[in-house]
Amino acid sequence: MANDAIAAVSTPVGRGGIAVVRLSAPDLRGLISGLIDIEPAPRHATLTKFRDADSGVIDHGIVLYFPAPHSYTGEDVAELHAHGGPVVTQLLLNRCIELGARIADPGEFTKRAFLNDKLDLAQAEGVADLIEAGTIEAARCAVRSLEGVFSERINGMVTALTDLRVLVEATLDFPEEEIDIIEKARLRDRLASLREDLADVMLASRQGSLLREGVVAVLAGHPNVGKSSLLNRFAGSERAIVTDIPGTTRDTLHETVNLNGVPLRIVDTAGLRIAQDPVEEIGIARSREAIAKADLLLWVADATRPSTFAIDDKLTGTLAEGARRIVILNKIDLVNVDLMEKVQTGPMVRLSAKTGAGFGDLVELILKSAGWTGSEGTFLARARHLQALQLAGLHVEAASSRVGELELCAEELRLAQTALNAITGAVSADELLGKIFGQFCIGK
Repeated sequence: MANDAIAAVSTPVGRGGIAVVRLSAPDLRGLISGLIDIEPAPRHATLTKFRDADSGVIDHGIVLYFPAPHSYTGEDVAELHAHGGPVVTQLLLNRCIELGARIADPGEFTKRAFLNDKLDLAQAEGVADLIEAGTIEAARCAVRSLEGVFSERINGMVTALTDLRVLVEATLDFPEEEIDIIEKARLRDRLASLREDLADVMLASRQGSLLREGVVAVLAGHPNVGKSSLLNRFAGSERAIVTDIPGTTRDTLHETVNLNGVPLRIVDTAGLRIAQDPVEEIGIARSREAIAKADLLLWVADATRPSTFAIDDKLTGTLAEGARRIVILNKIDLVNVDLMEKVQTGPMVRLSAKTGAGFGDLVELILKSAGWTGSEGTFLARARHLQALQLAGLHVEAASSRVGELELCAEELRLAQTALNAITGAVSADELLGKIFGQFCIGK
């Protein structure tokens, strides 16, 4: 299948100014000649007519031809730019299939770029992350990954591991000089430096993971404390119905907002209390389900009602492992006393969802609780990247503790190198590639 001609519509479904049908194959010249009457100049936009099997005109458009190996996939690539009607696009795609192409699998163009050494695996994932970026900061960090910044850091550590493996394994041949060789080569110092590099990359990767995955925050608390008003403050619009009647919110309401570049997925929930009717009972059950999946619990309390201050674990249920909590004293515009001493210890902020007073402090505290320190030097990272970095760190730590047992030290270094190589795809299983590229959109 790697030698098949593939075709896909690379622009979104629907009507638009133009639509792009993309083609890739080791040799596209025969297929292109069946579509147009002229031979397109490489890397030049050529105005032409796209023809059907009877030489009738499907559309007037532009063809761009990129001969191998100087193309996105490393193969011959052609882009057919037609008018953006869905019928025209389908006719053009059908004609490509008649000429021998097949519909591309999701991410197959980028997968071919990876297999033909145009991109490594981390860069290929950067392509998908750039398309899916939900904030400006996420897009900038995805570009860094696409340009190879993340890969360069990984490859630098792989090179350091290779040098250490050469040293350790060569030393095994000279057991009588083992101590002298290790001391002169500063093996322990070099391992310590590698651990620092891994920690630095892990920190930057965790920042990137926040940009990519975002933070799931659940607004919870007793009825009528202002959770829905706070959701509206985050959203900047009237997303939730607000009344003075307790139990107005009966179901969870989701909203995604941008906090200084970090996506915050807020879930507004029904007020927690003993349910007054079956419908409210279902809503409270859903509130507990949302809380159990949250990264951050935002416990909203009413500054005029001290009974609402303390987080009620019986009402909230079980929090996810590692989830954090922030207590929010809302409605401070209605009180004139300092209530800080009455609130349990831990992260807390006072604000008014109605006036906006203190809202900036809440944003700052949320970002701090999530571990966000800024996007400088950050690159988007996926869960598999973090797992690989953590695994490599464990193996380097183990190698450091086994310098006196060089056979074991050498094996730990090998395992660390294997873990890092999995990030860039230097070592990758077909199953992993299928999972990664299967999440791409068709046409990319």
